[in-house]
Amino acid sequence: MIFDFRLKVFYTVSQKLSFTKAAQELFISQPAVTKHIKELEEQTGLALFKRHGNNITLTPAGQVLLKHAQQIFKVYAALENDLSQLQNPESGTIRIGASTTLAQYVLPKILALFKAAHPSIQLHFVSGNSEFIEQQIISEQIDVAIVEGISHHPQIAYEAFAKDEIVLVAHAKSKIGQRGELKPTQLTTLPLILREQGSGTLDVILKALDKDKITLKDLKIELQLESTEAIKHYLLYSESAAFISIHAIGNELKNKELVILEVKGLDIYRTFQFIHLHGKTSRLTDLFKRFCNSHYNF
Repeated sequence: MIFDFRLKVFYTVSQKLSFTKAAQELFISQPAVTKHIKELEEQTGLALFKRHGNNITLTPAGQVLLKHAQQIFKVYAALENDLSQLQNPESGTIRIGASTTLAQYVLPKILALFKAAHPSIQLHFVSGNSEFIEQQIISEQIDVAIVEGISHHPQIAYEAFAKDEIVLVAHAKSKIGQRGELKPTQLTTLPLILREQGSGTLDVILKALDKDKITLKDLKIELQLESTEAIKHYLLYSESAAFISIHAIGNELKNKELVILEVKGLDIYRTFQFIHLHGKTSRLTDLFKRFCNSHYNF
């Protein structure tokens, strides 16, 4: 990496807020960290950290430097990526994100196959709900992602990837699991386990229910959880139901642990979407998207 190491030291200290922890991460001594920070402060003519005993915080000057350092490192990363591709077209780094359902049930297989096919390409992966992943794209923390929501930010380009169906399920041995076809209005009487606010899955469910004039306030919400896995395990021990992606319950249906509850006239489909900033594509991100399209198969 072509950059002033002192800036890296400053950035690491600002993230750890500890000279000792920064030294450990950078594999240098604590006096060396102190020396690099002192040189930066002498060069800028400003204090970058406030010392409070064993604790430190960023000064206003330090906050300004941190803001620009983050941008500088993005430029350095892009430069290094472009140079590495000149040396080897099949090299470089892709920063990939995925919303929760995709990260758990779709991407692991694709990432493994992609890495096997392109071993010299480095992959950095993050996951979270759709709102979090979209913010990661907007702040340029990741290059490309796949999400499951229906929101549309003007800064982001959206491209269809694959279809998904969300179904209502319950524990097979529960009283709710023994019920026949439900009417949409009966959903308001069921104790439901839902995803958290910001979840793409929750957005899609609420949009579908809106057709029957059912809002979030109308539902009998027993609990909101931040992952599909947590919801599935909760259902196994409760008299409640939940809306879950069909791709997430294959084993549970096969083992007859969960059952699908039919709701008359209610079909919930969504489209998984690639997202990236407008005008921010690269040969590597295009390669990754093509690979996903050709290897996605349920």
